[in-house]
Amino acid sequence: MLKQFFILCSGADTDILENCSIGEQNKYAGIGATVFFTAVMATIAASYALYTVFDNLYSSIFFGLIWGLLIFNLDRYIVSTIKKRDNILDEILQATPRLFLALIIAVVISKPLELKIFEKEINQVLLEQKNDLTLANQNQIAEQFSPKIAALESEISSLNAQVDAKEAEVNGLYNTYISEAEGTAGSKLLGKGPVYKEKRDKHDAGLAELQELKSDNKTKIEALETQITTLQADYTTNVKASQPIIDNFDGLMARITALDELPWLPSFFIFLLFLAIETSPIIAKLLASKGEFDYRLQDQETTIQTWTIQQVAERKLLVKTDNDINNKVYTEIADEEEVMNYKRKRARELMQHQADAFFKKQKGVL
Repeated sequence: MLKQFFILCSGADTDILENCSIGEQNKYAGIGATVFFTAVMATIAASYALYTVFDNLYSSIFFGLIWGLLIFNLDRYIVSTIKKRDNILDEILQATPRLFLALIIAVVISKPLELKIFEKEINQVLLEQKNDLTLANQNQIAEQFSPKIAALESEISSLNAQVDAKEAEVNGLYNTYISEAEGTAGSKLLGKGPVYKEKRDKHDAGLAELQELKSDNKTKIEALETQITTLQADYTTNVKASQPIIDNFDGLMARITALDELPWLPSFFIFLLFLAIETSPIIAKLLASKGEFDYRLQDQETTIQTWTIQQVAERKLLVKTDNDINNKVYTEIADEEEVMNYKRKRARELMQHQADAFFKKQKGVL
């Protein structure tokens, strides 16, 4: 049963193969097994690749089976259409487009399995790429908020500088009126005279202005700090909102790109392995000598071809003979007097009818 199934997978004519030797049947069963297991590998590879895209097990398996059946049908068609020829160059030319197609299929099959085999290494590369993307994302978002925050902080510094300058001025006035009272500066008179009172009033006025300035600037600074806090919160919100996009940066294309960052030699040998598997049925057909099955198949095809050519030739000869007979018959009839008189009578009647019809038409017009 298994042998018959693999023979069916090879695409060989089972009616012809039944009359061949056991060795010939085993050869095509081996070719069919290669075709079948290539389709199985294609199913596994496609299912994994689709799982990285859809992240759904059942959908991946379903579409993976469809892909596997497609590869199975293509391989079976490729193998079944390669016919053994008497010239090896003709066989190679015949197999060239099929080998090119096998190359494409090998690439499609091997790439998803490479992603699975090197999954840990790919995850490490993706982690490094995600970290770089996270830092770049934070810097890009910061460029949107940093100038505004810096401008607000500069404004706060300016307000604080105003308070510090006013405070220094008030402290200077304080030292002035104290020195006047002690007689160490100003009028050099000890005690609280008119000059002292004047300088004390000037200090008190400056102190009141300082208190008012502190109160006003404090309100302004609190409002500016609130804006800074809001901008910082917006920055944090934007970073958190964009981070899931970076965290999900592990799709099929991202993994293929990460795979390209790894050493190429292991991936290349895996590709060669699948290329060998995919092309093995074709290579086996090319390398195998012309066997019993090929002779029987050639005999059947040439029999049908010969019979068809013979039938076409007979039909052409029949048409030619029939035409020659008809020409000869019509030539002989053309010389008979009876036929000439009959044709003359009918032609006369036809001309009379045409004349009557023309007369009636012209009479109706008048």
